[in-house]
Amino acid sequence: MAFRIGGYGIDYTGDPDAYANAHVAFGYNAAYVPNINIESRDEIDALVRAMAAADVVIAEGGAWRNLIAHDEATRKDNLDYAVHQLALADELGARSCVAFHGTAGHAGDAWKLSDNYDYGPHPDNQTDAGFDRAVETARYIIDAVKPKRAKFSLEMVPWLVTDTAQNYLKLLKAIDRPAFGAHIDAVNMVITPRLYFNTGRMIREAFELLGPWVVSCHAKDIVMQGGPGTVSFHIDEVPPGQGNLDYGAYVSEIHRLGRDVPLMLEHFDVPGYRRGLAHIRSVIHELGIE
Repeated sequence: MAFRIGGYGIDYTGDPDAYANAHVAFGYNAAYVPNINIESRDEIDALVRAMAAADVVIAEGGAWRNLIAHDEATRKDNLDYAVHQLALADELGARSCVAFHGTAGHAGDAWKLSDNYDYGPHPDNQTDAGFDRAVETARYIIDAVKPKRAKFSLEMVPWLVTDTAQNYLKLLKAIDRPAFGAHIDAVNMVITPRLYFNTGRMIREAFELLGPWVVSCHAKDIVMQGGPGTVSFHIDEVPPGQGNLDYGAYVSEIHRLGRDVPLMLEHFDVPGYRRGLAHIRSVIHELGIE
């Protein structure tokens, strides 16, 4: 079983063979679902064939919109989009479709914690009501699609109900749908300095709890800054290999699952993806993994 790594940095221009070959040339053997319409039957079939011929796994689709948006019309449109994205992922045979359930924050709310009204922080996100909204949202999307292959999952985010592996396990049990899978983003679990300095243990404990349900993972790294005058620490994402995340533990735990669980790079420019990919491949080589 080959270790699967993919990421952004490759544009889809409507040519399935070119898309597949570009991934191979980049060094990827896993890919994100491209931005196409589920009604494009011939294009879907051609993508499936091209990716299979190139031995590139279609790993993960995304529904990156606020699924609990304050505005009712926006919320409905976003839910319809998530249903489309999960259905498309299922048609392509992808491992998963990942979303964040969203934020209760909105323009004009009193907290003004973020200008990101897709998934920014808000105190209501992690309440019991926030948990219930996440459960209801996931069930709605899964029940609307009834996927046979792709799993629906929620992104780990520090200020949502998916902030820890323990809370993610509670969510899995509450949603109670076989088509709901776990998504691990190790960087997004680093929410305290204690975790920052013990990422290997954090990762191993997360896989111990969620391993049977894990369908995809995100790859990035993390750096923390603080000191005199800046006691309130600050953390930033950086490409894999430029931060403190224990990639030996991360790669080992994914490999131990014994199935194709892709590790997908995100949030950088093309040079950053190349550096991150090279670092992950060097860790795989050091561990003696194919």
